[in-house]
Amino acid sequence: MAGRINDDDVKVVRDAVPIDTVVSEYLQLRPAGGGNMKGLCPFHDEKSPSFQVSPSKGLFHCFGCQEGGDTIAFVMKIDHLSFSETVERLAAKAGITLRYEEGGYNPTHQRGERIRLVEAHKAAADFYVEQLGGEEAAIGRKFLAERGFDQSAAEHFGVGYSPAGWDHLTRFLRGKGFSDKELLLAGLSQDGRRGPIDRFRGRLMWPIRDISGEVVGFGARKLRDDDNGPKYLNTPETAIYKKSQVLYGIDLAKKDIAKTGRAVVVEGYTDVMACHVAGVANAVATCGTAFGAEHVKILRRLLMDNSRSKVIFTFDGDAAGQRAALRAFEDDQKFAARTNIAISPGGMDPCDLRLAQGDEAVRALIDGSTPLFEFALRSIVDRHDVETPEGQAAALEEGAPVVAHIKDESIRHKYAVMLSGLLGYVTDNQFVVQRIGRLTRRPRNQVTSELRRNGPQTTPRTYPESPSAASSNPPLNLRSPAHRTERELLKLALKRPELVSPVFDAYGIDEFTAPPYAAVRRAVEDAGGAEQGIASASEYLARVREAAPNDAVRAMVTELAVEVFHGKTIDEAYAGEQLVRVRLRAVDLRIHDVTGTLARLDTSADAERHQAVQNELWVLQQYRQSLRNSGAAAL
Repeated sequence: MAGRINDDDVKVVRDAVPIDTVVSEYLQLRPAGGGNMKGLCPFHDEKSPSFQVSPSKGLFHCFGCQEGGDTIAFVMKIDHLSFSETVERLAAKAGITLRYEEGGYNPTHQRGERIRLVEAHKAAADFYVEQLGGEEAAIGRKFLAERGFDQSAAEHFGVGYSPAGWDHLTRFLRGKGFSDKELLLAGLSQDGRRGPIDRFRGRLMWPIRDISGEVVGFGARKLRDDDNGPKYLNTPETAIYKKSQVLYGIDLAKKDIAKTGRAVVVEGYTDVMACHVAGVANAVATCGTAFGAEHVKILRRLLMDNSRSKVIFTFDGDAAGQRAALRAFEDDQKFAARTNIAISPGGMDPCDLRLAQGDEAVRALIDGSTPLFEFALRSIVDRHDVETPEGQAAALEEGAPVVAHIKDESIRHKYAVMLSGLLGYVTDNQFVVQRIGRLTRRPRNQVTSELRRNGPQTTPRTYPESPSAASSNPPLNLRSPAHRTERELLKLALKRPELVSPVFDAYGIDEFTAPPYAAVRRAVEDAGGAEQGIASASEYLARVREAAPNDAVRAMVTELAVEVFHGKTIDEAYAGEQLVRVRLRAVDLRIHDVTGTLARLDTSADAERHQAVQNELWVLQQYRQSLRNSGAAAL
């Protein structure tokens, strides 16, 4: 086993790779105020963005599912990597050489499995690209040329060629230090009679990259008649390649998708290439599988579900294509309402259309798309002779359930009126509207779809002050003025310690009445106090998170460090106001307790004790009055 990564190197990696840069590879981020960025959470389904990133703190937090942490934690969670694998990946991206506490530098063969599989795919992609220039690959270059793609297009997409021999790639990767086991796990090789052989042979190769740009698989196109395999052969499911979670071209299209608020979904690799070459740089495709819920999630995070976002499909215009489009969004109709269908003349795909009519025709195809629900209704009506009463009735029976299934009432009414017009009920659209209304009132089993739409239910978190404390603390009450003020003060202590130091460090744990906040206050104390944060904010936050006794408290520290302040101007006056409010509340509580003690004392039995309590009460009352009159100056 490789030794532990040097702690100083981990810190260097954490600081070298900005968290907003890393997160932006997976979802679109927008300004959220206070220097923060926000986006749709990649860890649970949500309709509006509750996922926030604080570039200045190097932290992220989702206020919906409570996931949070630093850059390393984000990559570990989203790519299912170990800590070491994550640090190694980020270090490679930043050009940082890591040191290991035991065994010196990390030998290549000791890296984590996922890292090794990704590296094998990168090496394979480079190998295939080099082979495309060889004599044997002339048939592949001809295939590309016949479809209108020159060398620059092939290079842009990393298209390559797999030699027709049995084990060219296998031997090449062995020479790079990869084991047979790794090549089999990667899906690059398969078992042969005498050992591993190449999975892809004599084919044109498209590298399939994930949203971060790493090669995780390949799509291989048959070129020769004597190849008895399928027309397209894809990488099998592996630890790094899940076809239901990958969109071909997403690494190249993600910036344009986020910028334009529009994504184009086509059916094949050459269609993606044709769209990009024609100027439609937001095109992607599925990899040998139907467009499904996981693909929806990928696009939603990039599109942010704003009112102008749109997904355009170039599905076939037949009934099967229509059903596929409707099924893809039946559980997410807010998204479906902004989904369009583009059908080219003669049913040509974008690649054929570009060859026949040029780049402009591809752009016109996408710009002339039809809203999904309208496309579905027109397809239904076109299948019936609505010039006859019988045809009208049949089309109504088939089209009405489609409209009734629309959950948004205003959109449903719009399409009910549209269906009426398509059927010819120009002067009597109420007949169609009422028919759809009756269908809408029928009970439907919506439990599963509601759960999927609203995301997983989470159980309340507890915040014990120490690992051994009981976890039955009352939940936070954010409507409580006390809890709101304590929360704001802790945010200041974590994010702007220079505004509350050194006064904050003199505050007791018991001055924070909410158990979660008391636990965070203790973590700050155990990390050396808020004053430590003035010199180095990132190191200070890291120490506070490390000092947290459990994951719940650590998550609360991250949440507070990412959350924006409620005040408009965050300065010494604002900080003093929060300090005074928390201290005043603590003094009021103490006065209440002392007053009760005084009432219970028997003056004749213990006059000395009675006098001491009376003196304490007087001092507290004077201090309270001073805080009210002088504010922060009295602290």
